[in-house]
Amino acid sequence: MRSAYRVFLSGVVQGVGFRSWTKNLGESYGLSGWVRNLPDGRVEVFVEGDEEVVAQFIWKLWEGPRSARVDRMEILKEVPTHEEKGFYIKY
Repeated sequence: MRSAYRVFLSGVVQGVGFRSWTKNLGESYGLSGWVRNLPDGRVEVFVEGDEEVVAQFIWKLWEGPRSARVDRMEILKEVPTHEEKGFYIKY
């Protein structure tokens, strides 16, 4: 079953390679979506794909790249759009 989520991550998540790491992770899982920095210091991720694979991807976001530290994660269920193709960094 296809699912989609919007995830907001707080902590040490900007300036530590989090977007690049997330893009590579999404691609490795074969998911669609994007990642971007927010002005308030958080990182926002939109991800879409197979429910089980998306769940594994979100679980991995807690780890982040080595230099990051995720303190808080807010996960919002979204309606799958089927519009996103591939995983990319949004600027």
